Amino acid sequence: MSVEEKAAELGLTFSEVAPGYLNLCAQTGNLLMTSGHVSDLKGKLGDGVTVEQGYAAAKDCAIKILNSVRSHHGTLNGLKVIKLLGCVNSTLDFTDQHLVINGASDLLHELYGKEGDGYHARSALGFAALPTGVAVEVEAVFEIIDG
Repeated sequence: MSVEEKAAELGLTFSEVAPGYLNLCAQTGNLLMTSGHVSDLKGKLGDGVTVEQGYAAAKDCAIKILNSVRSHHGTLNGLKVIKLLGCVNSTLDFTDQHLVINGASDLLHELYGKEGDGYHARSALGFAALPTGVAVEVEAVFEIIDG
């Protein structure tokens, strides 16, 4: 089953992305690099936002990333996930950023395969604040391996 078919099976829908102030998905050679994509959820992990809510917010970021990548590249097929950077708006004593960013990683593993093209490098970092108070921001690098 192709990545596009898996995404449809999961109920993911995508739309065209209008150009904005910044490029949400830039290509250099065979690499696609995304801007940070932010969650709709606002708040701080460790202060009213649970790990489960953060996980869902990171998944939301990954869906937005996939939408930008698909809009730029025309398909989600023929890609390899190389790297994720996950930023978590969190208190100083919150130490489960990795569990939050699993929301993005798990979706990409589901679509591209945990041992295959979805097996990626990742950083999950805590921040004192993120733009507009969002809970999570994620950026990604993909390699075009077919097409």
